[in-house]
Amino acid sequence: MSPRLPSLTFSIAALVLIASGFTLLVYNRPPTVVTLQKVEAPSTSTPALGRSPTGEAQAAAANTGFEVPPPPPPATSTPKRTPVTLGRSPTGEATTATTVIKKTAAKQPVVAQRQPDNQVLRIKNPYSYAPVPFESINAITRPALVNILCTPRNSGSLSPISGSGVIIDQRGVILTNAHVAQYVLLAQSAHIDLSCIIRTGAPAIARWRVEILYIPPVWVEAHAHEVTSERPTGTGEHDYALLRITSSVDGTPLPTPFSYLPFDTREAIGFKDDSVLAVSYPAEFLASAAQFNLYPAASVTTIGQLMTFATKTVDLISLGGIIEAQGGSSGGAVVNAWGMLIALISTTSEGDTTATRDLRAITMSYIDRDLAAQTRFDLATTLGGDIALEALDFNTHIAPRLIDLYLAQLAK
Repeated sequence: MSPRLPSLTFSIAALVLIASGFTLLVYNRPPTVVTLQKVEAPSTSTPALGRSPTGEAQAAAANTGFEVPPPPPPATSTPKRTPVTLGRSPTGEATTATTVIKKTAAKQPVVAQRQPDNQVLRIKNPYSYAPVPFESINAITRPALVNILCTPRNSGSLSPISGSGVIIDQRGVILTNAHVAQYVLLAQSAHIDLSCIIRTGAPAIARWRVEILYIPPVWVEAHAHEVTSERPTGTGEHDYALLRITSSVDGTPLPTPFSYLPFDTREAIGFKDDSVLAVSYPAEFLASAAQFNLYPAASVTTIGQLMTFATKTVDLISLGGIIEAQGGSSGGAVVNAWGMLIALISTTSEGDTTATRDLRAITMSYIDRDLAAQTRFDLATTLGGDIALEALDFNTHIAPRLIDLYLAQLAK
């Protein structure tokens, strides 16, 4: 046994105690707020379920507050002056005046007519079918909602780590936050006294085991040093991860298919004042009872602010002070009235009660774009491949380096 192992085990014990049984980051840097300017435009066809539609026409604009400079005037040649006769003066003499004739360059595209960098577009009629009551949306969402519970492998007095996730593929792919999935990553190391299981139902019961399919290395590199922080903070940027269900806890065959929630990665599919359903496994106010008596919660709320991390895209939405604005909700689902996953619960503001907090969620369009930027493959392409081989490749070539970053921090 490595002489460092006892100290590492102790460090992770301290980490779990600090976490107090729940995960939800407090945001520490406000993204740019987006304000709306609605316009009319054609509607588009319904996206394929569970896949990311692309290239559709869109139909509303949002101003992010950035100014777009007007295009420069077209280049001109030297003016040519030509006298012309205007008529006669009172004295009877002819009068002349000079006109200016400009010879312009060939007509160029009008830059001002393109979509400005301070706007995002939304779809007017996003689906070919009508919205349904949120009672039905809740019933559709619940089977795909999961609780991610990480506990020490050996018996002890350690509190569990609890977060949420949502199954987005019939083969058992779970979407959650990176700040939740990092514990699954740590549990894959023999040097860390931690084990993670997936629970479902009401109350939540142990069902499956998982492995990392993907977690953004850029997020781990930026946040590994916070692994023992009492109050980890973040904005939600790069804060997503994919897990793959590998086996059942009791040895029974895995479902074929898994219940899953289709997602929509089109830009700004959720807009200000749209009604949505937020669903998660909140655990902050349950303390240790969350391990044995945890129930999912669902709230119908409206989208408040639209926010961006840097550009004209809507990357983050605010959901207000609802019951899900507490630890354990990280990785929970935000679903629209058509039953589509449009955002992932990620951060909250500070407050003594959920009513005084503002819950925020990163959009599926942001996750899709950032995944493509990090890996060159968007969400649909990633899920369209052999997920078992993709997980094997990640855990063989990338995960060990990321785990070492955590081990270095825990050894301090």
